[in-house]
Amino acid sequence: MRVKSIAARKHRKVKKLAKGFKQARRRRVKAAKEALAHAGAYAYHGRKLRKRDMRALWITRINAALRAEGLTYSKFMAGLKKAKIGLDRKILADIAVSDPATFKEILSQVK
Repeated sequence: MRVKSIAARKHRKVKKLAKGFKQARRRRVKAAKEALAHAGAYAYHGRKLRKRDMRALWITRINAALRAEGLTYSKFMAGLKKAKIGLDRKILADIAVSDPATFKEILSQVK
């Protein structure tokens, strides 16, 4: 029985991961490895950016709802802390978009 090379197995693994890449990055193992290394780095960085982008979106949504009520974001957040209301920006943004009545109630407690 023939012993199959471990290198071939590793190459198959790399090529499988590089599926969907263009030209040499899909066909050549060396190019595919490099492309995968960069792809992994970009993916990691992208996951960090997504968190940053989502927080910015929540703040924008909260601010838009507050401006309609004649209040600034910073004053609202300070008021939340004074009133000891422990809602995070994600929840506040969701309430501001989906349930304006509840958001106005929170706003009245902050004022």
